[in-house]
Amino acid sequence: MKFTLSWLKEHLDTDASLTEITDRLTAIGLELEGVENPADALRPFRVAKVLEAGPHPNADKLRLLKVDDGSGTPWQVVCGAPNARTGLVGVFGPPGTYVPGPAFTLKPAKIRDVESFGMMCSYRELELGEDHDGIIELPEDAPVGTSFADYAGLDDPVIEVSVTPNKQDCMGVRGIARDLAASGIGTLKPLSEVYRSGVDPVEGSGDAPDVRTDDSAGCPAFFAQNVSGLKNGPAPKWMADRLKAIGQKPISVLVDITNFVSIDLGRPLHVYDRARLSGGLVARKAADGEEVLALNGKTYALDASMTVIADSAQVHDIGGIMGGEDSGVSDDTTDVLIECAYFDPEHIARTGQKLILTSDARQRFERGVDPAFLETGLAIATRLVLEHCGGTASPVTRSGKAPVEPRTVAYDPAYCTALGGIDVAAGEQQAILERLGFGVDSSATPWTITVPTWRRDVAGKADIVEEVVRITGIDAIPSTPLPRLPGVAKPTASPAQLQERRVRRLAAARGLNEAVNWSFISDREAAPFGGGDWVLANPISEDLKVMRPSLLPGLLSAAKRNLDRGAGSVRLFEVGRRYFKAEDGTSLERTTLGIVLAGDKTPRDWRSGKAQGFTAHDVKAEVLALLDAAGAPAAKLMDFAPDAAGPGDHYHPGQAATLRLGPKNVLAAYGTLHPSTARAFGFKPVHGPVMVAELFLDAIPLKARGSAMREAYAPPALQAVTRDFAFLVDAKLPAGDLMRAVKGADKKHITDARVFDSFAGQGVPEGKLSLAIEVTLQPVDKSFGDDELKAIADAVVKAAAKLGAELRG
Repeated sequence: MKFTLSWLKEHLDTDASLTEITDRLTAIGLELEGVENPADALRPFRVAKVLEAGPHPNADKLRLLKVDDGSGTPWQVVCGAPNARTGLVGVFGPPGTYVPGPAFTLKPAKIRDVESFGMMCSYRELELGEDHDGIIELPEDAPVGTSFADYAGLDDPVIEVSVTPNKQDCMGVRGIARDLAASGIGTLKPLSEVYRSGVDPVEGSGDAPDVRTDDSAGCPAFFAQNVSGLKNGPAPKWMADRLKAIGQKPISVLVDITNFVSIDLGRPLHVYDRARLSGGLVARKAADGEEVLALNGKTYALDASMTVIADSAQVHDIGGIMGGEDSGVSDDTTDVLIECAYFDPEHIARTGQKLILTSDARQRFERGVDPAFLETGLAIATRLVLEHCGGTASPVTRSGKAPVEPRTVAYDPAYCTALGGIDVAAGEQQAILERLGFGVDSSATPWTITVPTWRRDVAGKADIVEEVVRITGIDAIPSTPLPRLPGVAKPTASPAQLQERRVRRLAAARGLNEAVNWSFISDREAAPFGGGDWVLANPISEDLKVMRPSLLPGLLSAAKRNLDRGAGSVRLFEVGRRYFKAEDGTSLERTTLGIVLAGDKTPRDWRSGKAQGFTAHDVKAEVLALLDAAGAPAAKLMDFAPDAAGPGDHYHPGQAATLRLGPKNVLAAYGTLHPSTARAFGFKPVHGPVMVAELFLDAIPLKARGSAMREAYAPPALQAVTRDFAFLVDAKLPAGDLMRAVKGADKKHITDARVFDSFAGQGVPEGKLSLAIEVTLQPVDKSFGDDELKAIADAVVKAAAKLGAELRG
């Protein structure tokens, strides 16, 4: 919402400074977006007088001027304007001045071999209008040498505020002025003082407009008044200047009046050219398939849920959103119908969403305009038309009834302290509410508060407290600590929350950077991961419409962005939720940790030469460490090659696997990203292979919270010993399977087993692999004897043999 300071002061009688006003706007909930002063860009331009104007020696259409700008030394200026002449008083930009229209800085230049310094300016060059037929002409008594911005009164700051959806009354300058007056910044002027042409209905003559509403749900009330014999043309300067200051382009006085009233009072209106209508107007539901050519030049297909205004031949208006091209006013318009209707906010919102059509009118109607302001709004618009266009008015036609039934709230002043935490005297509360337009009957407690018709957001006592606290000031609420209960505080985090906390901290400690991505992704991003079970019906963007079935799309997009920006190594993780549809159709959320490793693991240097990329072993190491932190029994996990249960088509076959607790419970998937998925996310061969992993945290069995104390450290009394074994195994046998078999050979004494060598080649049959394993043995009561060591070794060999492994000689 934009308005100028002078515009605000038309409604608000105040001596407050700009800073005081803007500070108070933010304090009462109208957050300041910014302040611009158009005069700042025009201050270097000066009022100047042409002392001499003669022909250019080398050009017939150019003039050579001598210009006095009050600096003491006249400037020589080459000018091509047809109205440049001796004695003209205009606007001069000296060298070094930035000209906003053509967007360049003035410099001394030679034009047809004659030096020129500075420029005499037109309105278009200063962005003050479209006139470019000649340079600006000011009155002869304009003070030469003064800043044009000061002389023209352009020092009028433009204020922009962010209006929250519940503050529909502040979608007009008067509503903002009312809030400021309620907060103590000046007083609100009577509306009759603001609109001196009058605010009472115009008692017209002749035939009243033929209008009605047949859609009581979408358009409960339709008021209209004719004006005949008028003359359309440009709007008065004061109105055009205000509209231009806030970025609105003046069109014609009839259109500008409707725009002005909409912004000034939050009351949208529409004007129809009666000569382009066929019969009367009716507000009704559209028929499926009907079309309308809107004022933005686009044709919209309508359906039966939408409210339109039509004559006997066609639709002319998408009710409350945008008028039609076929009945719009023009310079030749002489007879108009002024429409002032009330449209239901919910209907407006649904229609606007379906048509993907926004407008200033829609913004106001879907928030809710004042239903009691139909009569006065129409009267103000009609009087402005009569004042600036002439003509005669007809009687008013009033069809339907707006929802203006009074709403009351029972309110106890003590609620302010109880709900708002601030003690405001009852008398001050009543004064604040009355300044905001509420009716207050304080003869008994609780009070009876009558809600003004322009505040559809106020429904209960909490809303009343909010108004009092907002105007008093949020800063006045004392900071009061919550009472601390006696004793030691009990932990509140659940086992699942503690698990997330542990894995998040360990991932960061291992050098991974945490990412936080949207839970929504695009169809294109979801496709490589099987699509999504949930698609939003009304997404804020087409790129954010599918609830993510995996955390990897967001991480891959982030990794690609970082690589594109020169990152050599990207190590990302995210803890979040994936979204699925359960068998019963309800939502199913799964807690997951995603990892992406991309780029170079180590940079190139003099020892290794080329940079080293990530491998599946690197991402598996991260997965195992994080699973251990999450509480998974790492020693019992089984490594499975891809199958129907995982890891998914987005993994590279043969370079990916899953870690499971038992054959079905998949705790994690890891490996190389499939090349087609990498290409879908924009990765190129130069980026190298991308490693990804997913840890399904909700699949890990969680232990109940135990004691926070650690068990006492009790080191073994006897020293462990190691024994090495070399087995010939099938090349396709997972080493993890062999490790589990070896460890299970003697669970009492074998505490660890690890592969320390892998060999294939000379001496090893084709299709076989030599795996060397170091087994750690821990004596319990006494040191091992030879017989015991031999028995354990035999058990290891026997366990390995069950997998087809043979002990090498």
